[in-house]
Amino acid sequence: MRTRVTDMFGIELPIFAFSHCRDVVAAVSRAGGMGVLGALYFTPEELEMELKWIDDHVDGRPYGVDVVMPASYEGADFAADELVGRLQAMIPEGHRSFVENLLAEHGVPPLSADADAGRVLLGWTDATARPQVEVALRHPIALLANALGPPPADVVELAHSHGVKVAALASTPRHALKQVEVGVDVVVAQGTEAGGHTGEISTMVLIPQVVDAVDVPVLAAGGIGNGRQMAAGMALGAEGVWTGSLWLTVEEADTPEMAKRRILEATSRDTVRSRSWTGKPARLLRNEWTEAWESAESPGTLPMPLQFMLVSDALRRIGRSDASELATFPAGQIIGLMNQVRSTKDVIFDLMAEYGEALERLERITED
Repeated sequence: MRTRVTDMFGIELPIFAFSHCRDVVAAVSRAGGMGVLGALYFTPEELEMELKWIDDHVDGRPYGVDVVMPASYEGADFAADELVGRLQAMIPEGHRSFVENLLAEHGVPPLSADADAGRVLLGWTDATARPQVEVALRHPIALLANALGPPPADVVELAHSHGVKVAALASTPRHALKQVEVGVDVVVAQGTEAGGHTGEISTMVLIPQVVDAVDVPVLAAGGIGNGRQMAAGMALGAEGVWTGSLWLTVEEADTPEMAKRRILEATSRDTVRSRSWTGKPARLLRNEWTEAWESAESPGTLPMPLQFMLVSDALRRIGRSDASELATFPAGQIIGLMNQVRSTKDVIFDLMAEYGEALERLERITED
């Protein structure tokens, strides 16, 4: 296949795969697409180790890094050295009590003394994401992607000075135009079907609007999990696809077995847009955690990054307990079509085979 994005990155297939798992990132790039590592959950030191591993296992193929530099969040004007303390002081005690009571109702024990508690902020702010950008640009990455608004103009310039292209996610045509104004090279138009942070417009409606609004290449995202959906995105004007949830159940993924099992059993109705994870709307697996935050007893969610600071240790406690009914995580509606574990290579092969079959079917219809 050849589009502007395959030419831009020197890749064989316009398939971009977002994953927090380095093995998936490397496997997708080796298969001819582009793996993109989500940096959010790593400290700068951990990110350095992850990227060094990818450098050694990607066979010289291009890969990318995704960071989160929100356009707006609480504490944006706080000094970096006082950021965590001042934000912690903004979390109401009533919210802390609600979380503790919810965990107690489900028998979730506290973290052990040696557990990695207190990682409450991660990369949810400009101040905490910039060190991740610095680490990423010390490696031979081909793409720096940003979620939750246009990346800072100086970060775009810095990436370009290293020969690195920049992509950013958009959920409306207005967002896409803002991305282009700061100099991004690729716009990821993400429909509401997607996992994680997402807007309200469906992929089918959003893609042509964004394609018509900007002159840079557009990647279709949100509900892209097989070749027919890839073909639909390309027919709508996209020049590639951005995929995420699809990789949660591949053999190489480090998804916990409990979560992987729930994804394989889930239908497309088993996700919900909720603010209970970060304070901004994100599509998560629906369960008793998301329902609790919508209940009459809920104090309501807090704005980013306070909500994640409030619940980060709670989510870690849930993950280390038997309370699977509370274990939620980002997942898109495509999980309804994910019912078996396959290798990354096989997923790529099937995507392209189904894509080819979809084009052949359209040709037959046209001929008839």
